[in-house]
Amino acid sequence: MLMESILALSLFAIVGVALITALTQIGRLAHDARREGRLARILDSELRAAMSVPVLEEGETVKSLDEFKADIKTIVEPLEEVENQDGQLLQQMFRIEVQASWYENNEWNEMFVETWRYARLYQQ
Repeated sequence: MLMESILALSLFAIVGVALITALTQIGRLAHDARREGRLARILDSELRAAMSVPVLEEGETVKSLDEFKADIKTIVEPLEEVENQDGQLLQQMFRIEVQASWYENNEWNEMFVETWRYARLYQQ
């Protein structure tokens, strides 16, 4: 009888530890997914802001997000020799990239978004 109760108690302890470990992992994954979603929205917002500048200029800008302990870098560079479907060269085309980089869990992480823009798109 004593042996059966010790065996049952140890079985419940093993199952309890496994359940707590699984719940901890689920919580950590949910937190990471929420954080990545927020960073993705911030990157999209920064990309839209960089796209809507009336006069695009080549270069880089860096700003820091204290909330995420991340750096946001916006890169604007001209695209050379881009052709349309008729083979004509497209002039004043720019590539805009927004990168986020942060250090977490003993490794560097990075997310980025990019697009192309015709320079005169937002000019009047």
